[in-house]
Amino acid sequence: VQLVESGGGSVQPGGSLRLSCVASGYTYSTYTMGWFRQAPGKEREGVAAMDSDGTSYADSVKDRFTISRDYDKNTLYLQMNGLKPEDTAMYYCAAVPSFALSAGDLDSWYLTRQVDRRLEIWGQGTLVNVST
Repeated sequence: VQLVESGGGSVQPGGSLRLSCVASGYTYSTYTMGWFRQAPGKEREGVAAMDSDGTSYADSVKDRFTISRDYDKNTLYLQMNGLKPEDTAMYYCAAVPSFALSAGDLDSWYLTRQVDRRLEIWGQGTLVNVST
């Protein structure tokens, strides 16, 4: 079971990046997927998540970031537009079995972290740096 992120890099404020996360080793469609980030000296926080019912975004990235997934390619994406210096962080892709969540209740996983963390799968992270 593996998640591999890519697409991070350095960009100026206002710029864009698209992160990718390729999943392998499990039945991709049965998992809820999400993006998290951790800035230096801060706790990891949820950025966005999606399941078959829809998507959810943290307030800090709403209207700037878009999460999507390609089931044929077993790939999760995060399109990031209008990047700000405060978006600088290590970005992680994560997955959790959909049975661990109530239908449509993404927030209980990626925002409030109420799901059994032993069920989670994590990638190694990709670094995003936003600076002039």
